[in-house]
Amino acid sequence: MSETRKKGGGAGTYFITGYPGFIGKRLVEHIAREDPKGHIYALVQPKHLKEAQKHAARVKGAPVELLTGDVVDMHLGLSGEEYQRLCERVTDMFHLAAVAQLGVPKETAWRVNVDGTRNMLELARDCAHLSRFNHFSTCYVSGDRVGVIAEDELDRGQAFRNSYEETKFQAERLVQRAGATLPITVFRPSSVVGDSRTGEIDKFEGPYYLGILLVTSPLVVPLPLPGNGVAPLNVVPVDYVVEAVWRLSRDARAVGRTFHLVDPNPMSARRVYELIAEKANKKLPRFNLSARAADVMLRLPVLEKLARPQRAAISYVNHLAIYNCHNTLDLLDGTGVRCPPLAAYLDQLVSYVREQYRKRREGSEVEDPLDHGPSPEREPRSTTP
Repeated sequence: MSETRKKGGGAGTYFITGYPGFIGKRLVEHIAREDPKGHIYALVQPKHLKEAQKHAARVKGAPVELLTGDVVDMHLGLSGEEYQRLCERVTDMFHLAAVAQLGVPKETAWRVNVDGTRNMLELARDCAHLSRFNHFSTCYVSGDRVGVIAEDELDRGQAFRNSYEETKFQAERLVQRAGATLPITVFRPSSVVGDSRTGEIDKFEGPYYLGILLVTSPLVVPLPLPGNGVAPLNVVPVDYVVEAVWRLSRDARAVGRTFHLVDPNPMSARRVYELIAEKANKKLPRFNLSARAADVMLRLPVLEKLARPQRAAISYVNHLAIYNCHNTLDLLDGTGVRCPPLAAYLDQLVSYVREQYRKRREGSEVEDPLDHGPSPEREPRSTTP
């Protein structure tokens, strides 16, 4: 039945984890709009239920049914009746739930990213009408590899810089092995940034937002770029990620394949920082700092609160990895879906960050968005990685 439905023959039943995370909310909205006769089940942790209810009530199109649970629990923490209902009805699964922060303990990351994925694959095997298991991985499963990295490469003996990379790698290994008996598709986004039209993002994390914060910080002189800045800084807007995932999840040719959701022509980190500085009417210092020196500097009291979530991203600013996206370009050819160049939407991103910064600084009861690290939200939003 699956391919008939994918050609427009019938409505789908969707199961999504990582809701109401930033990408998860966008994906739910998109599916509800594209398949208004379908039905969406969303797995929600109890602590996020109120936020999920508010968002789901505003979604137009297909109904969104919230199921309270957690990917780390047996049967996802669902009742027997709920689990059975999913097994009987679900046609498409989108597994977004993950711990994406770089500094979390390995045990925590493993439990959510690896064990949670294993639990989702068990459900997938029990789904009688499954058309596709869509797994959100990350480009950074490549670890410390440099040079050109292909979509069909996974285990090349790489080392990992943090538990996030390592556990997402192990999770993807599980999914790839499951592909022998399940219709799987793997998506590897680079650093996901705000909407290309509005700039909207939920948290300012990762190497790109490090650039905005360094340049637009309250300091009179902007901070120098960590490292020499020749490496590509690969970012993708969230609207492109959602649209690409939807299209590829409907394409029968995508079964069993992996897709890099990246900018095919990324700018160097230095060029990105220069453009951000231009938007802020500042000039970057002519000298560079070594990545080690930059990390030490960002620990200074005057800067620490600005940079606490960003320090872990410094290693990504100077990482010479180039992510080939042949599969993605091939299957999206002719659909009109393509990653816009960063220069085309940089204004929107910078403006949104600066506006949020201004609003929060003016409202004394609201905390400064740059003053705290990310909350332990389970979804791969920035896969900043």
